[in-house]
Amino acid sequence: MLLALARLNQVCGGRVLLDGVDTAALPLATLRTAVAVIPQEPHLFSGTVRFNLDPFGAYSDAAVWAALDATQLRGLVADLPGQLQGRVAEGGSTWSAGQRQLLSLARALLHRRQLVLLDEATASVDHASDQRIQRMLRTDQAFAGATLVVIAHRIDTVLDSDVVLVLEKGQLAEMGPPQALIAKGGAFAAMVAASKNAMGEKRGRPAKELEVLG
Repeated sequence: MLLALARLNQVCGGRVLLDGVDTAALPLATLRTAVAVIPQEPHLFSGTVRFNLDPFGAYSDAAVWAALDATQLRGLVADLPGQLQGRVAEGGSTWSAGQRQLLSLARALLHRRQLVLLDEATASVDHASDQRIQRMLRTDQAFAGATLVVIAHRIDTVLDSDVVLVLEKGQLAEMGPPQALIAKGGAFAAMVAASKNAMGEKRGRPAKELEVLG
């Protein structure tokens, strides 16, 4: 689905509409300047930190630092020789997976796209960092008015979404506000229950008690 939204593959049936416009009719440059993709396994390019965030030099240093501040990367970059001009090895091999992920998020913050696609984008960070990132995605002005399409690996990251889509074998199984899907029972409710059970086991107390505490 994400590949189709960014036209990284060709749709062989039906249409993909963005703000009522068929994306197949748009020039690729126009479409992709409206879309940000934060993948599960981000890739950095050989060059500088600044080049990886702003390859066309469209933003001021202050804006770049603000994006790094928001993703808690300022300290790391400030300690690099050259700071924003610090070198990044091919693929970002000198950065941890979590740091590469945060840099991808900083890039999305900087460019303020209308559509932000997150493919398990916090899979490489710990739970506390995931929660901070999720709060930022929901409150930062850079994402005001943007639509976030989130593929989640942690159920609690999508519980306050406007709409949840549950896909099964390539088909839409359920769709609706998360609390309505939980109340109805079904596939999403089962996922939430399984997540609570897992959390209860990790914390060494019965899942039933966790459910009561809510």
